[in-house]
Amino acid sequence: MTDLTGKTALITGASKGIGLAIATALHMSGAHVILNGRNKEALLTAQKTLGTKRCSIITGDVTKPEEAEHIAKLALTASGTLDILVCNVGSGASVPPGEEDAAEWQKVFAINLWSTTNMVQACKTSLAKTSGSIICISSICGNETIPGAPVTYSAAKAALNAYVKGISRPLGKDKIRINAIAPGNILFETSVWQRKLNEDAKAVQDMLDKDVALARLGHPQEIANLAVWLASDQASFATGQIWTLDGGQTRSL
Repeated sequence: MTDLTGKTALITGASKGIGLAIATALHMSGAHVILNGRNKEALLTAQKTLGTKRCSIITGDVTKPEEAEHIAKLALTASGTLDILVCNVGSGASVPPGEEDAAEWQKVFAINLWSTTNMVQACKTSLAKTSGSIICISSICGNETIPGAPVTYSAAKAALNAYVKGISRPLGKDKIRINAIAPGNILFETSVWQRKLNEDAKAVQDMLDKDVALARLGHPQEIANLAVWLASDQASFATGQIWTLDGGQTRSL
């Protein structure tokens, strides 16, 4: 197991799904984890699953620059240092392709891009002091066209991928590493794939058999395993990369 004892990690969108799985894996590796989200009750429930030892919560909306700055300051106050930032806030919920308007573009980019750029800006001074690591959760929708995926979401994740690659050079001057993970179809209790399985399990399996090399859905723990590695010194030469984890669904390089 990767040893992150003595490290502090701030995870946004950490109350469920991929964010909670990453927080749990970092905690199990010895890190002090700080869970962020907008819903205090959900964060408290997540904290109970980890235990209060080496686990703190901070409520706040990272899509707003001033709140992101406040969250970063509270995290530093709680821990005294920051080694790992996980930018997990995101949502694929949007309108069908062709029905976008200005408000929808702004909403989806705020959730899927500004949520990351705000937190990187707010935390980079602290991360520079520890030669820290940033992990951003993207999507295969940002890698190539996925039939049926919202255009707003796909564009926002493509922009996130471009941001990770572009910002890696200036961050690298301060010995900060930044990488993104682009998951495929991930199953957890409140996920869209759980809903689709409940509605038509055969249709889901038919899609997996047709489009995914491993013919199955992924699990949050599989994303978390890669995130822990990227956060650790074992990945000390990895930065500016988009790490696709999709069971072999996407075809493009």
